[in-house]
Amino acid sequence: MSDCIFCKIASREHSARILHEDDDCIAFEDTNAQAPVHFLVIPRKHIETVLDGDESILGKLLFTAARIAESKGLGKNGFRTVVNCRRHAGQSVDHLHVHVMGGRWFSWPPG
Repeated sequence: MSDCIFCKIASREHSARILHEDDDCIAFEDTNAQAPVHFLVIPRKHIETVLDGDESILGKLLFTAARIAESKGLGKNGFRTVVNCRRHAGQSVDHLHVHVMGGRWFSWPPG
């Protein structure tokens, strides 16, 4: 899609801090980080929501997210993955993307 910011990042028409890229997906740092580590993993092909993806790309996105999270040292304490689907869930860009966040507590602290 010509006006999709994530398509522009995937095609390198728009700059981003790229963490990983291959034939199927690309990962980059989120410019509106909600945690010390916050990056997105997107398919190169324009897929609007998680409802539109097939098991191959959905699996690839999650696998890639986990590998990058581990390489960033998040494997020991954990990380959060989030996929919002449509506006009511908070999807702000109509291109499938997996948020990966870590480096802080996301719920109640240990007791």
